[in-house]
Amino acid sequence: MNNPRPPFPPFLKKEAAAEKVRRAEDAWNSQNPEKIALSYTVDSYWRNRSAFIQGRDAIVGFLKEKWQKEQEYRLSKELWSFSDNRIAVRFAYEWYNGEGQWFRSYGNENWEFDEAGLMQRRLASINDVAIKESERLFFWPIGRRPDDHPSLSELGL
Repeated sequence: MNNPRPPFPPFLKKEAAAEKVRRAEDAWNSQNPEKIALSYTVDSYWRNRSAFIQGRDAIVGFLKEKWQKEQEYRLSKELWSFSDNRIAVRFAYEWYNGEGQWFRSYGNENWEFDEAGLMQRRLASINDVAIKESERLFFWPIGRRPDDHPSLSELGL
């Protein structure tokens, strides 16, 4: 079942591409794998770090495993570039592991969408940097990042 996910390509205006980025950020901050997977085509292809994932069921499994490891997850995304049916984003997220070590993960993603606005390809490169708890920058309650929270650019990330 493919429910359309506006805004739809082609992405001709920055506002539409930025809205797509914010909707993706909001979905991931919900940490609801089943809901998130509905934003991807049934056969969506991912490269996430060194993992190669295909299909919604695999996406759900991957995300469940991710959030068992990455606790107190908070994500911020920012539009980098857009054209036709593609969007490039940069992002940072903070989390801690089972030993209580905090990390800030930095990355870039390249997205490709079908005509219904579903992501059919997601290519992610991500690096984790250990941080002290005192170095954290993302403190909003688990869930959607507040609209007035500084952007990655405003935070100098």
